[in-house]
Amino acid sequence: MENSPTTIGSKGLIKQHEFVRVIIQSLYSLGYRKSGSCLESESGVSYKSMNLELLESQILEGDWDGCINTLCAIQELADETRASVLFLVFKQCLLEYLIGGDDCLALSVLRNQVPALRMGKENVHNLAYSIICLKEMELSKADDNAIHGQRKNLLTELETLLPPPAVLPERRLEHLVETAITAQIDSCDYHNPVEPISLYEDHNCSRDQFPTETIQTLTEHENEVWFVQFSNNGEYLASSSRDCKAIIWKVLEDGRLSFKHMLRSHQTPVSFVAWSPDDTKLLTCGNVEVLKLWDVETGTCKHTFGDHGFVVSSCAWFPDSKRFVCGSSDPEKGICMWDCDGNEIKAWRGTRMPKVLDLAVTPDGENLISVMSDLEIRILNVRTNAEQVIPEEQPITSLSVSADSKFFIVNLNSQEIHLWDVAGKWKKPLKYIGHQQHKYVIRSCFGGLDSSFIASGSENSKVYIWNRRNSRPIEVLSGHLMTVNCVCWNPKRHQMLASASDDHTIRIWGPSRSKNIQC
Repeated sequence: MENSPTTIGSKGLIKQHEFVRVIIQSLYSLGYRKSGSCLESESGVSYKSMNLELLESQILEGDWDGCINTLCAIQELADETRASVLFLVFKQCLLEYLIGGDDCLALSVLRNQVPALRMGKENVHNLAYSIICLKEMELSKADDNAIHGQRKNLLTELETLLPPPAVLPERRLEHLVETAITAQIDSCDYHNPVEPISLYEDHNCSRDQFPTETIQTLTEHENEVWFVQFSNNGEYLASSSRDCKAIIWKVLEDGRLSFKHMLRSHQTPVSFVAWSPDDTKLLTCGNVEVLKLWDVETGTCKHTFGDHGFVVSSCAWFPDSKRFVCGSSDPEKGICMWDCDGNEIKAWRGTRMPKVLDLAVTPDGENLISVMSDLEIRILNVRTNAEQVIPEEQPITSLSVSADSKFFIVNLNSQEIHLWDVAGKWKKPLKYIGHQQHKYVIRSCFGGLDSSFIASGSENSKVYIWNRRNSRPIEVLSGHLMTVNCVCWNPKRHQMLASASDDHTIRIWGPSRSKNIQC
């Protein structure tokens, strides 16, 4: 049956004996050994190839010459892999000769047989060295059971190195199914599921479980709302406004938001907020004013940083929730790192320091990313002080980092959003277009399952959503009456999005209530 040309499937692309073989492997790996054995008997297809069965018997019986001949006959073995495999076999072979007291035979094999197989001088030297080490470890005391165990371990190692069809890659059927599912996910623009994907049908998410409808409008602010951000646990939302106030909202179980605290201490518009990673503290930035630290539970101000005229563009926390950085558009102030008691830990400033328009710390705490003088992105590794610079051709207005610390996006006033990798391997960014941005600071964000989407505000009063794989938006949400300044996706509720607008409102977006179809 192994040589049968029979194929199955509507397109005749699947060889039947290979299909049966991977099913048998899957049954064994799942622990269904009786079923696997039964299928082998009924189909005439063996889970183990003839070469593997032969190798197994040769190794367990100590037939090293036969084992070497079998390995040399496997045509699919690349030269480098063949050298690695033979190294392991000779290592066991020589070890057993030494254990049996046949030092001369071991030396003869090492001098004559090993070089003849062209394993390379380095491999031969490594083999000789390892045998000397084993000899010094007094392995001559090993008994028959120990030798049998070593031979079984050798067989296991070889199975990880031998190529198909001699050996099937581990969990081959699972890999094939996952690949098929991944391909379906990659072609699904709205993939943002609530439930695990079913194998019973082809996967395709509809937009019915995507945030496309306003489920609540928050109207407590009395002027333009400039910024919104969900807490890391998704249980709160903070907003800031031109009315000189910030508000903390509580996300309820039913998905609606309720008022929690009004933060009133600022004398000028509040331009920015930042949650501590443990969500117990909140930073608020006044516009050409001060930076304030708030206790989330009580809504009280714990500390004020700076004084009048302290120009803070943005701030970001480190993972320990004890340190944060803030950037200033005043070059003399640069970037400062503080603790929560107001002690300056570190600073990056000087006459050559360009003004900082926005900054972020990657969630893993490794990198400090800052936007300098409109056109330059600097990525500083905090641990090593290594720095890389990414130039942009158009002015940058804002910056946002993905939850996995691997990517970041910048909004440009040329009506583009650029996606870059933090590692700096990309020569060009991925670009997203469709929204409108000429004059104002517009903030975008990552969101959805695995940060698969990008959402942004727009000067035409709409919210735009892109799948990261596509440059054009998959959704354009209407509802606001003026410029949408900022959007934020709930990091835990992947179907919840918030947007802040010059129309004095915050809109909470969720799935359409008219349908209850699950993704």
